Amino acid sequence: MIWGMTMSTFTLVHVWLSLIGIGAGLVVMLGLLAGKARGGWTALFLITTAATSITGFAFPFDHLLPSHKVGIVSLAVLAFALLARYGFRLAGPWRRVYAVCAGLALYLNVFVAVVQAFERVSFLNAMAPTQTEPAFVVAQGVILALIATLTIGAARRIREAPVRLA
Repeated sequence: MIWGMTMSTFTLVHVWLSLIGIGAGLVVMLGLLAGKARGGWTALFLITTAATSITGFAFPFDHLLPSHKVGIVSLAVLAFALLARYGFRLAGPWRRVYAVCAGLALYLNVFVAVVQAFERVSFLNAMAPTQTEPAFVVAQGVILALIATLTIGAARRIREAPVRLA
Protein backbone atom coordinates (compact mmCIF):
# COMPACT_ATOMS: atom_id res chain seq x y z
CA MET A 1 0.00 0.00 0.00
CA ILE A 2 1.14 3.51 -0.84
CA TRP A 3 -0.68 6.47 0.71
CA GLY A 4 -3.67 4.21 1.42
CA MET A 5 -3.84 2.88 -2.16
CA THR A 6 -2.82 -0.42 -3.64
CA MET A 7 0.33 -0.31 -5.75
CA SER A 8 -1.71 -0.64 -8.95
CA THR A 9 -4.13 2.16 -7.97
CA PHE A 10 -1.26 4.42 -6.92
CA THR A 11 0.54 3.72 -10.20
CA LEU A 12 -2.62 4.57 -12.12
CA VAL A 13 -2.98 7.87 -10.22
CA HIS A 14 0.68 8.67 -10.89
CA VAL A 15 0.33 7.93 -14.62
CA TRP A 16 -2.88 9.97 -14.93
CA LEU A 17 -1.27 12.92 -13.16
CA SER A 18 1.60 12.71 -15.63
CA LEU A 19 -0.66 12.50 -18.69
CA ILE A 20 -2.84 15.38 -17.49
CA GLY A 21 0.30 17.42 -16.80
CA ILE A 22 1.62 16.72 -20.29
CA GLY A 23 -1.68 17.64 -21.95
CA ALA A 24 -2.09 20.81 -19.88
CA GLY A 25 1.57 21.69 -20.51
CA LEU A 26 1.03 21.52 -24.25
CA VAL A 27 -2.01 23.81 -23.93
CA VAL A 28 0.05 26.24 -21.81
CA MET A 29 2.97 26.29 -24.26
CA LEU A 30 0.67 26.81 -27.25
CA GLY A 31 -1.08 29.56 -25.29
CA LEU A 32 2.24 31.28 -24.66
CA LEU A 33 2.94 31.16 -28.39
CA ALA A 34 -0.40 32.91 -28.88
CA GLY A 35 0.39 35.49 -26.17
CA LYS A 36 -2.04 34.04 -23.63
CA ALA A 37 -1.04 32.78 -20.19
CA ARG A 38 -4.08 30.45 -19.83
CA GLY A 39 -4.53 30.80 -16.06
CA GLY A 40 -6.56 27.66 -15.33
CA TRP A 41 -4.49 25.48 -17.64
CA THR A 42 -1.31 26.89 -16.11
CA ALA A 43 -2.43 25.98 -12.60
CA LEU A 44 -3.46 22.50 -13.77
CA PHE A 45 -0.12 22.01 -15.53
CA LEU A 46 2.00 23.16 -12.60
CA ILE A 47 0.01 21.23 -9.98
CA THR A 48 -0.19 17.93 -11.87
CA THR A 49 3.44 18.10 -13.01
CA ALA A 50 4.60 18.74 -9.43
CA ALA A 51 2.29 15.97 -8.18
CA THR A 52 3.79 13.60 -10.76
CA SER A 53 7.28 14.26 -9.43
CA ILE A 54 6.20 14.07 -5.79
CA THR A 55 4.30 10.80 -6.22
CA GLY A 56 7.30 9.34 -8.04
CA PHE A 57 9.21 9.43 -4.76
CA ALA A 58 6.55 7.35 -3.01
CA PHE A 59 7.26 4.19 -5.01
CA PRO A 60 9.43 1.71 -3.11
CA PHE A 61 13.16 2.05 -3.81
CA ASP A 62 16.42 1.15 -2.13
CA HIS A 63 18.72 3.69 -3.78
CA LEU A 64 18.49 6.96 -5.69
CA LEU A 65 17.38 6.23 -9.25
CA PRO A 66 17.73 8.35 -12.40
CA SER A 67 13.96 8.98 -12.23
CA HIS A 68 14.43 10.49 -8.77
CA LYS A 69 17.13 12.81 -10.10
CA VAL A 70 14.80 13.93 -12.89
CA GLY A 71 12.07 14.46 -10.27
CA ILE A 72 14.38 16.63 -8.17
CA VAL A 73 15.34 18.75 -11.18
CA SER A 74 11.69 18.99 -12.23
CA LEU A 75 10.61 20.20 -8.80
CA ALA A 76 13.36 22.84 -8.79
CA VAL A 77 12.34 24.02 -12.26
CA LEU A 78 8.69 24.10 -11.20
CA ALA A 79 9.61 26.21 -8.15
CA PHE A 80 11.11 28.84 -10.47
CA ALA A 81 8.10 28.64 -12.79
CA LEU A 82 5.74 29.17 -9.83
CA LEU A 83 7.84 32.06 -8.55
CA ALA A 84 7.95 33.70 -11.99
CA ARG A 85 4.24 33.24 -12.70
CA TYR A 86 2.63 33.83 -9.33
CA GLY A 87 5.32 35.57 -7.26
CA PHE A 88 6.59 38.06 -9.84
CA ARG A 89 3.50 37.90 -12.11
CA LEU A 90 5.69 37.63 -15.22
CA ALA A 91 7.26 41.06 -14.64
CA GLY A 92 10.35 41.89 -16.68
CA PRO A 93 12.81 39.00 -17.07
CA TRP A 94 10.48 36.68 -15.15
CA ARG A 95 8.38 36.36 -18.31
CA ARG A 96 11.16 34.53 -20.07
CA VAL A 97 12.12 32.58 -16.93
CA TYR A 98 8.55 31.30 -16.75
CA ALA A 99 8.42 30.29 -20.42
CA VAL A 100 11.74 28.44 -20.22
CA CYS A 101 10.88 26.74 -16.93
CA ALA A 102 7.44 25.71 -18.18
CA GLY A 103 9.02 24.25 -21.32
CA LEU A 104 11.70 22.43 -19.35
CA ALA A 105 9.17 21.02 -16.87
CA LEU A 106 7.05 19.78 -19.77
CA TYR A 107 10.10 18.23 -21.43
CA LEU A 108 11.16 16.40 -18.27
CA ASN A 109 7.65 15.00 -17.83
CA VAL A 110 7.53 13.81 -21.46
CA PHE A 111 11.11 12.48 -21.25
CA VAL A 112 10.17 10.21 -18.34
CA ALA A 113 6.92 9.18 -20.09
CA VAL A 114 8.92 8.07 -23.15
CA VAL A 115 11.36 6.15 -20.94
CA GLN A 116 8.44 4.43 -19.21
CA ALA A 117 6.76 3.67 -22.53
CA PHE A 118 9.91 1.99 -23.85
CA GLU A 119 10.19 -0.02 -20.62
CA ARG A 120 6.55 -1.10 -20.37
CA VAL A 121 5.02 -1.25 -23.87
CA SER A 122 6.10 -4.55 -25.39
CA PHE A 123 6.52 -3.48 -29.02
CA LEU A 124 8.53 -0.41 -27.99
CA ASN A 125 10.64 -2.48 -25.59
CA ALA A 126 11.34 -4.95 -28.39
CA MET A 127 12.71 -2.06 -30.51
CA ALA A 128 14.90 -0.69 -27.72
CA PRO A 129 15.31 -3.07 -24.78
CA THR A 130 18.33 -1.23 -23.34
CA GLN A 131 17.16 2.26 -24.35
CA THR A 132 20.39 2.88 -26.22
CA GLU A 133 19.04 1.70 -29.58
CA PRO A 134 18.26 4.11 -32.44
CA ALA A 135 14.47 3.91 -31.95
CA PHE A 136 14.75 5.24 -28.39
CA VAL A 137 17.35 7.87 -29.26
CA VAL A 138 15.28 9.11 -32.21
CA ALA A 139 12.09 9.24 -30.12
CA GLN A 140 13.81 11.27 -27.39
CA GLY A 141 15.50 13.47 -30.00
CA VAL A 142 12.18 14.26 -31.69
CA ILE A 143 10.57 15.08 -28.34
CA LEU A 144 13.50 17.30 -27.39
CA ALA A 145 13.40 19.13 -30.75
CA LEU A 146 9.64 19.70 -30.59
CA ILE A 147 9.57 20.95 -27.02
CA ALA A 148 12.73 23.06 -27.50
CA THR A 149 11.08 24.69 -30.53
CA LEU A 150 7.93 25.38 -28.52
CA THR A 151 9.96 26.73 -25.61
CA ILE A 152 12.14 29.01 -27.72
CA GLY A 153 9.07 30.32 -29.53
CA ALA A 154 7.23 30.87 -26.25
CA ALA A 155 10.22 32.64 -24.67
CA ARG A 156 10.48 34.96 -27.67
CA ARG A 157 6.76 35.59 -27.85
CA ILE A 158 6.28 36.19 -24.15
CA ARG A 159 9.09 38.78 -24.23
CA GLU A 160 7.64 40.62 -27.19
CA ALA A 161 3.89 40.53 -26.60
CA PRO A 162 1.80 41.55 -23.64
CA VAL A 163 0.51 38.49 -21.79
CA ARG A 164 -2.97 38.41 -20.34
CA LEU A 165 -2.75 36.65 -16.97
CA ALA A 166 -6.42 35.69 -16.81
